[in-house]
Amino acid sequence: MFDLSLPWWHFVVRGAVVYLVLMVLVRIAGKRTVGEFTPFDLLVVILIGETTQGALTGGDNSVLGAIIVAATLVALNYGVGFASTRSRLIDTLTEGEPVIVVRDGRILHKAMRRNNLPESDLEEALRKADVTDPADVQLAVLETNGEITVVTRK
Repeated sequence: MFDLSLPWWHFVVRGAVVYLVLMVLVRIAGKRTVGEFTPFDLLVVILIGETTQGALTGGDNSVLGAIIVAATLVALNYGVGFASTRSRLIDTLTEGEPVIVVRDGRILHKAMRRNNLPESDLEEALRKADVTDPADVQLAVLETNGEITVVTRK
């Protein structure tokens, strides 16, 4: 149960590599993928967990191996959070930046396409803000967490 089939540091390196690769893949996937899960997105997350499990543990089924990998992932996540609060560059690399999708009533279609934001998602955000016409919007921003913030004209 506590006998490792690999040296302890293999678990740390495996955890770090998988963490970093998945972080890059999530950033590439875009804000909307992370911000609002569809059933398809949930399925992808489950499958990613299943496919990376072997890479994390290297076939080891010990409790100690799982604890080492879990501790590594938590430490990496804490470290990235710590670094993000102290460095604008790291924060931008890990979280991204907000993107303006409507300015002065004009929908910025290029920005929406670049961020894989369907018009239906923008329309939903406008409805939630009690806006029926984009012309009534001063600013709509796709936030780093995938939500859309709407500021109406006064």
